[in-house]
Amino acid sequence: MAEEPATAHEPAPPPAPVPEDGVGPLAPENVAAGVPECGDDIRGAEAAPRTADPRRAESDEREEDDRGYDDLRRVHQLVSNNFYGVVDASGAAFGFGSGPAPGLAPGVIEPGEMDRALRFYVAPQPCFGEALDKLRDDALVVLTGQDNCGRGAGSLALLREVLGDKARLRSLSPANSLADLAASRELKPGQGYVILDYVGELHVDAVQAYSIGRLREELRRKGSYLVITAGGTIRRRLALQDHCVPWGAPDAVVLFDHCLESLPHGVLSPGTEHELRERVGEQRRPADIVAAAVVLSQEGVVKALETLRDTCRELVQGLFRKQPAPEDLIPLAALAFLEGISERTFEKECAGLAAYVRRWEESGGVPASEPEDLVRSALSGAVSQQSRARWRDRAEGLVTTEHRLKPGHSAGRSERCLVFTEPRVREFIIAELHDLYGYELWYPLRQWLGELALMGDLDTRTEVARGVALLARHALVEVDETMLKAWSGGPINQRVTAALTLQFMCDVEHLAPQALTIALSWTDNSGPERALTAAMALTGSLGSLYRLDALKWLWFLMQRGERIAFSAHRSLVLLLQTAEEDAERAVFILRYVRTLLVHAAPGSRERSIVLRATVQLLETRSLQSLEPLTAALLRTTPESARHLGLLWPYVLHSSHRSRAISALCRTLVQLRDTPSVVSTVNELGETMRNAMSERQWTALRHHLSIALRHPDYATPGANELAQVLLGSLRGRPSADFRRSATAPMSVAPFTHAQGGRSK
Repeated sequence: MAEEPATAHEPAPPPAPVPEDGVGPLAPENVAAGVPECGDDIRGAEAAPRTADPRRAESDEREEDDRGYDDLRRVHQLVSNNFYGVVDASGAAFGFGSGPAPGLAPGVIEPGEMDRALRFYVAPQPCFGEALDKLRDDALVVLTGQDNCGRGAGSLALLREVLGDKARLRSLSPANSLADLAASRELKPGQGYVILDYVGELHVDAVQAYSIGRLREELRRKGSYLVITAGGTIRRRLALQDHCVPWGAPDAVVLFDHCLESLPHGVLSPGTEHELRERVGEQRRPADIVAAAVVLSQEGVVKALETLRDTCRELVQGLFRKQPAPEDLIPLAALAFLEGISERTFEKECAGLAAYVRRWEESGGVPASEPEDLVRSALSGAVSQQSRARWRDRAEGLVTTEHRLKPGHSAGRSERCLVFTEPRVREFIIAELHDLYGYELWYPLRQWLGELALMGDLDTRTEVARGVALLARHALVEVDETMLKAWSGGPINQRVTAALTLQFMCDVEHLAPQALTIALSWTDNSGPERALTAAMALTGSLGSLYRLDALKWLWFLMQRGERIAFSAHRSLVLLLQTAEEDAERAVFILRYVRTLLVHAAPGSRERSIVLRATVQLLETRSLQSLEPLTAALLRTTPESARHLGLLWPYVLHSSHRSRAISALCRTLVQLRDTPSVVSTVNELGETMRNAMSERQWTALRHHLSIALRHPDYATPGANELAQVLLGSLRGRPSADFRRSATAPMSVAPFTHAQGGRSK
């Protein structure tokens, strides 16, 4: 999916984009943004003295930040690109599958994507008709209602109704400011726009009735339409209340019958059909109904009934209906936040939770669900019990053990770990804990989670982040106010845990915009620690899903104080590292950085900042290996050659020249045994030639020939590739260059001029 344009919200619009050699102008989605307005000057707070020994404090902070990024990198290595951009759509109304729903990631929604998303769509009435009338009259409508009721599918269906089946829609980021959208030049005539799961503005007074009126008039003037989906609370915004339509799901049985009309299925007996329809009628989420119809078509009625019965959920609910005793409840609650860690670590941390519960009770509180003496008896005398055997018996059907090889362990050094029998058990247990238990459990549980986020090892903190992200599905405000807000401003372990929590929140569609909003709020006069956490959070899932927003805000953070800027640079590198297997995303990042270079004035502070970022990207190594990332991109993503070729000359003509030469040598050495990459290296050289003057490429030949004599680079394969590259720079076939490779190379210094091309 193409990325969204740089619509006006907090960041100011950049200068007009410049053409790329041979490909015309840059697309608007690749235009760099300016600096967001953040109110009062924040640099003073960042520069304030922290201790009596500022140098020591600065060194300690840098060491702490290094540890945080090492942890992030390790997590990203474990989950690789499967961690990014894979959004669970099982709870959405877009159909059956686990891919991200159309429109969730900002960008163009092609007609084919809409066809697939609306294959089984049934318009709910009367809300669909009311919304359609309002959209035609005002060019703007806001669909409100509960999550998973089909708002997203409804937005696409409405726009297709008014614009036709072949319309190409554009999804905008939920971070877009409605107040600024009307004043921007990005609204195109005859275009359909959608903002899914709009969460409001960073500043609550940003959207006023006047601004919404301007937006509506601008849409009507251009013959364009905007549909916004949001939770029910958005209806209380006075500026939007006249544009809201409460949304609801279609009739469950009607939707099921509609699905079966286009899906092959066997003949059902009357009794089976009656039970099937009865189960369907109990469902509230359109996606569950579509899933059951697909399973019926593909796997038969038995599997379809199992899908509708949801045996896993019923098993968990049955356990909690029995009001489990503390010796069962506490381990279940602990495992919900620590699934998959080693059994010995789990037992230690579980005892820690029990101690928190005991201390809370001794301070005067008694859980409403259990008598005080039962809790105390359950938490004492445990040594005499066969605790592991009793736990396996009591958790039968929900919990099992696996032997897992932990990172860094040699073969045969696996550890036994406690895991749930199905991944969904974890979510269901957290849901039951939230629905059935109050302060008496959650107060000590939050204390325990805060200690784990601070003191736990990386595996433990990663699982805490997963569990808290699951809790956010049911208690987002509580998670934000009682956990993330404190962790994001705390020591590095808690900050990493907070950043990872936002990453895992992106696994759920309606939480992804909330995660973005929380991350951006940490950049807005919330102190340097939270700004650093925001930079960490904008890698991973957030950086993949909202790539343009991530790049804009990282660029803004690069212009803050030194410590924050350093973290933003590292986050940009992580973004590219995690995009290694995603060609479109990797190229997008490279193009964005080049656009920053084009618009930064020579000699300016902005040029210095972006040059530093560029050389770091060219120097970085692959996330999964020690090879240069540039080599990995050239091998797996040939189209990256042109974009890297447009970046390298900027750095070669700067004070970072020697680092750029070294990065180029390391790339050639890594590619020396890959024959298929010769044509890609040739394209890299051709692109560099078009960006350099005659004197500049002559100087490159000289410096590259000297660098390749270094023992680390002096390999036959690397020299041959260098001849291919330099042959391109000379504008003649590489074979001709090989015959003259022994000729002396002229010496000329690099210049800082950007003009001039070889002829």
